[in-house]
Amino acid sequence: MRKALVPVDGSSNSERAVQHVIALAGTCPAMDVVLLNVQPEIDDWQVRRFLKKEEVEAMEESKGGDALQSARALLDAAGLRYTPQVLIGPVAETIAKAALEHNCDGIVMGTRGLGAVAGALLGSVASQVVHLSDVPVTLIK
Repeated sequence: MRKALVPVDGSSNSERAVQHVIALAGTCPAMDVVLLNVQPEIDDWQVRRFLKKEEVEAMEESKGGDALQSARALLDAAGLRYTPQVLIGPVAETIAKAALEHNCDGIVMGTRGLGAVAGALLGSVASQVVHLSDVPVTLIK
């Protein structure tokens, strides 16, 4: 794998996915990483009533940047090249689309994240990404 998309949400599972990519980079030193956090769009009328669209997007971007911090620290310590990105939209669909847009060879992600309802065996986002992605998906437990 030369270019990997690693979606992270700040959970321990997503950190393990980052650590897995770091280990893979040992066999492919020229590996590039796209570090992605996807924030679901806030479409709550009560929020939109008091905040402008730009303010809501700034909050989502800030929250996404916070979720990237621990993964960035791991990649920095390993000396790996990466491109951090925060996107807003439906999580699984946005992950699958980002992998294609960045010409990634694969997606490496945790099986469960910080979602309110974690799946018993496989998180719903991970399951959706497996079904939607046109590139191989490696799930890390």
